[in-house]
Amino acid sequence: MGKQQFTAIQMIGTQRSGSNLLRLMLNQLDSVSAPHPPHILERFVTLLPAYGDLYDPLNFVKLATDVCRLIEFNPVPWDGVELSSEIIISRCKKNSIEEIFRVVYELRAESQRAHIWICKSMVNIQFVNLLEPDIKPLYLHLFRDGRDVALSFMKAIVGEKHVYFIAKQWREEQEAALRLMNTIENNRFAQVRYESLLANPEREIKKLCSFMGAEYDPSVLSFFKSDESINTAHSGEMWKNVEKPILKDNFNKFTKEMSVTDIQLFEQVAGETLLKLGYPLQFPVNNTPFTRDQIEEFSALNEQRKKEIRGKIKPEDLAKRQKQDDLLRSIRNRIPIS
Repeated sequence: MGKQQFTAIQMIGTQRSGSNLLRLMLNQLDSVSAPHPPHILERFVTLLPAYGDLYDPLNFVKLATDVCRLIEFNPVPWDGVELSSEIIISRCKKNSIEEIFRVVYELRAESQRAHIWICKSMVNIQFVNLLEPDIKPLYLHLFRDGRDVALSFMKAIVGEKHVYFIAKQWREEQEAALRLMNTIENNRFAQVRYESLLANPEREIKKLCSFMGAEYDPSVLSFFKSDESINTAHSGEMWKNVEKPILKDNFNKFTKEMSVTDIQLFEQVAGETLLKLGYPLQFPVNNTPFTRDQIEEFSALNEQRKKEIRGKIKPEDLAKRQKQDDLLRSIRNRIPIS
């Protein structure tokens, strides 16, 4: 029997766009493994100086061991897969963080008898240069009205809190996804509009099944009853809605809950990108640049709101993230001071 072939899917876009909903729906398919992401590339790429030359076997073992620990400490467990530095290294084609990333997702898929794996770490749009040479995943661009994304971030325990910085991040990540769409083969890129997923989930998932090479199963619509959904919902306040059926009216909330000033500000930063993705503006186009003083004021408010949000995080949510945070801090402390 030959070596199993896997199809890699990288979800891209911006967090707070329904990515956990989509992940959990696709995870219902027998051929798909879509675990909650430990954000391996986002967290380790900047920490690589702590390991030195990865072609020194001891250094590569340290890196693989630390990735295993990051996954072990993930708020939503990766049940049913055996991970160790020995197993991972035996399957790596070269000594790199992106190879470890590929191998652990393949091992997870293998443990579930799946041949398609999905990484939901949307921020990996920043690491296409690492994904492209050897992994060459299919890309699934999930996008949502950026003003609703901003409203969600403003309430969440993660991310920026001032609409200026949320709009800037959303614009940059969406534009990066659109550039990628225009530079790779058409059959490697699919788009899903969050609002369309809410309105007609069966149609959207069937299109994605065709794109991924998976067989559709009606169980995707009862995703909220799955063990993975229940475990995710109980792993953090941010994900509590994923053990409920699809909230079909969960869009355009910004029109009722966001201030006029914040809507205008978001559109001033990211209005052109909203229009590219088919979202009409609430106000006339305004491309007036922001002054340094304005940005400094936004930054101070952003940090103040982050501090306020941190003060409201439930102790149990903090505890679930603490082990990963401690691990990453200890690695960061090993980086040589230049």
